[in-house]
Amino acid sequence: MMGVINLIHETEQMGPLTLERCLATVPFGSRYRLIDFVLSSMVNSGVPNVAVFAHTKYRSLMDHLGSGSNWDLHHKKGGLFVLPPAMDNQADFGKGDLYHFYRHLDYFSRSAQEYVVVARSHMVCNVDFGEVLSHHLDRGADITVVCKEWPRANTGLTRKVRADADGRVLEMQDHFGTLVSDLVSMEMYIMRKELLMELVQSSLAQGKDHLVRHAIQSRLSELNVSVYKHEGRLAVVNNIPSFYRHNMELLDPDVWNDLFYRPGPIYTKVKDEPPTRYRRGSEAVHSLIANGCEIEGAVYGSILFRGVKVRPGAVISNCIVMQNSVIGEDSSLENCILDKEVEVRPLKGLKGSAETPFVAMKRNVI
Repeated sequence: MMGVINLIHETEQMGPLTLERCLATVPFGSRYRLIDFVLSSMVNSGVPNVAVFAHTKYRSLMDHLGSGSNWDLHHKKGGLFVLPPAMDNQADFGKGDLYHFYRHLDYFSRSAQEYVVVARSHMVCNVDFGEVLSHHLDRGADITVVCKEWPRANTGLTRKVRADADGRVLEMQDHFGTLVSDLVSMEMYIMRKELLMELVQSSLAQGKDHLVRHAIQSRLSELNVSVYKHEGRLAVVNNIPSFYRHNMELLDPDVWNDLFYRPGPIYTKVKDEPPTRYRRGSEAVHSLIANGCEIEGAVYGSILFRGVKVRPGAVISNCIVMQNSVIGEDSSLENCILDKEVEVRPLKGLKGSAETPFVAMKRNVI
């Protein structure tokens, strides 16, 4: 099985967090990026050949993935391929993912694998794609979509799915649809490579260029599309409320262990940082703090990325503070999201809420 991480037209409402980066490289969980989860799941499942279809703002993506060595993809037969958007002019940016797949048909034709898994980057989960492939073969399905039963309120933007008692998909709707269903798509699809190529060419010949909306949803009566129900953790991170909520959930050790170690470990780009230094008089309670930080103030129920400096007298509560940010002396932060390299001046007070956290843009001085 070969892997495709599809970043073309990902649905997102992340505001300032995606002004200079694509959704796939939004930081998560103190030292990870969103793409780490699906990429690690593919590697742990024995997928030797992974292509990342980039679209816009992918400089940080190239920097993060590099040669794929952190995921052990740099020396295997196949490896990691970051494919830039295929375009002849500016208008090609607006075309769907099938168009970009078509422009890279040589990548698919040169791959020896019989099956392909196509996934998005904003589904934060830990999946064994080997089990999904076995389910796909046992059911004799044309396409298998990984889904999650999610009866609770979902803050992320998801595609609803309705299936019959045998697990065959009867209906799918985009995130703005009104379908009443507890089953949501995790945007992970397994099919034969030949079928994917047939869908690409036949759909484009009809003027349709979106894989799910045009090639799959419109052919549910023709194709046997089967559901595989994921039993593990899932975080759909593609808007600000979902980003804040699912980061805060990581402070529960059970959630952390389920997401990062079962069924396999989640890998990320390695950076050699010194251990965090806790100065005399500092306090850190129920928080997730990465290496390289310097804590002189108080941190409660928060997530700090690498290299964050909390000056004396500063109090951080229920916040997400990204890499190399500086929190000034005697300042106060509550329910905030600070992007990379944000500087908070001394004596400054910032406050949001759990539903609408305060968000500071990258490299901003407040």
